[in-house]
Amino acid sequence: MTQERIGIIGGTGLGDALLEHITDIQRHEVDTPFGAPSTPVTIGTLGNRKIAFLARHGQGHTLHPGRVPYAANIFALKKLGVTTVLAGGAVGSLRDEIQPKQLVIVDQFIDKTFRRQNSFFDAMGAVHCEFDQPCCPRLQRTILEVASQTKNAIHENGTYVCMEGPQFSSRAESLMHQKWGGDVIGMTALPEAKLAREAQMCYALIALVSDYDAWRPHPAGKDKHDLLAEILGNLNEATANAIGLITAVLQSDHKLCSDTCSCRKSLEMAVWTNPDAVDKDQRNKLAPLFA
Repeated sequence: MTQERIGIIGGTGLGDALLEHITDIQRHEVDTPFGAPSTPVTIGTLGNRKIAFLARHGQGHTLHPGRVPYAANIFALKKLGVTTVLAGGAVGSLRDEIQPKQLVIVDQFIDKTFRRQNSFFDAMGAVHCEFDQPCCPRLQRTILEVASQTKNAIHENGTYVCMEGPQFSSRAESLMHQKWGGDVIGMTALPEAKLAREAQMCYALIALVSDYDAWRPHPAGKDKHDLLAEILGNLNEATANAIGLITAVLQSDHKLCSDTCSCRKSLEMAVWTNPDAVDKDQRNKLAPLFA
């Protein structure tokens, strides 16, 4: 267990709170073929686990979702030996029963992004990874087992609609997302989860519900300042709940990393390009992904 390195990706608030639980902190600048990650990666120990934390939006939350260097972030974690990622992210709810401050263990995605690099392999060849179960079922079961021992309101599954942003949805779009079967909506889970699969990593996402999306009218009598204060309060409480859950998972005796998990073999039959036609220089640059 002590040799496993667990990656954690989160927003600024989650990172600041999590750092209070981490010891032996070091910060690593990591070079990747896709540029620099959002921030240097914070390496440390929590309980018996070695962890690597990366703040998705950069120091001081300077990167909006469309500018996050997702490929560099995932590559940097894999280069540091991470094979399992626990990610957190704020979302809006598309369902009455999914209430602000609650957590959702996401199991499916609908991808509405269109300006982001969603593959490592554009310059190497044709690589097609299975993505029918975009989050690691083994890792989800572990999270849910630990969550059952907490008092937090947690939804065991949910479909995450990932929009491009940075603007929020119109009400018409929000109603459409409901009809598509979406449960929550956010801007950061993709292509992060797709790249984690290409990197042969186990990936799980804990969604932090900050408010109801635009489908639900705002309560009468509240101005925008009141609404923003309420949303930030909800997010702070959801963040505290997520920190409690992630910390409990990391301090548990569950095996979080497994080389026999199907996520760890996602490239076995994914490269469709004839081996003689694969760009060897690109293949060498991407060697950590195949490890």
